[in-house]
Amino acid sequence: MNKSFYHYSIFQPVCIAAIPFVALLYYLPYSWSHPAAAIVFILAAISDWLDGYLARTLNKTTKLGAFLDPVADKILVSVALVMIVGESEWYLMPLFASV
Repeated sequence: MNKSFYHYSIFQPVCIAAIPFVALLYYLPYSWSHPAAAIVFILAAISDWLDGYLARTLNKTTKLGAFLDPVADKILVSVALVMIVGESEWYLMPLFASV
């Protein structure tokens, strides 16, 4: 198996697949759901960092990876911000989240 394909097929989909799991876990009606969503968010961030680090270190960067990585990052952070702002009872939270 080509190492470039193996590298891409492991790490990039982890970050992309984490997006719906963060939202799903966050809205579960259990006391552990918010910490579990935070853990999945942190694991997605770590896998994203590791993906970028390995791609640059091993010189395995691709145009598709260069496009998908920032898009997945922005979607993951946007989903997290929308969920936090939506749950907040503090009226200034949307202002601080948008800055």
